[in-house]
Amino acid sequence: MTQYPSLQGKQLVKILKKIKFNVIRIKGSHHFLRHSDGRCTIIPVHSGETIGPGLLTKILHDCEITRDDLLKIM
Repeated sequence: MTQYPSLQGKQLVKILKKIKFNVIRIKGSHHFLRHSDGRCTIIPVHSGETIGPGLLTKILHDCEITRDDLLKIM
């Protein structure tokens, strides 16, 4: 099984901003991010909680980036 890094929502938002994703709106604790080419995703930002591997896989799929790409960006 592939290991994913342990990330909090706030950290993942910062990483995605490095590759030109922008926060378009925030509703409660959910940040909606969109790239200029149309890719978009939603990231829950709950203090003290990490994003689980299943949700992280879904977010990476939405953003069309691989686990290896994520590790390079970090």
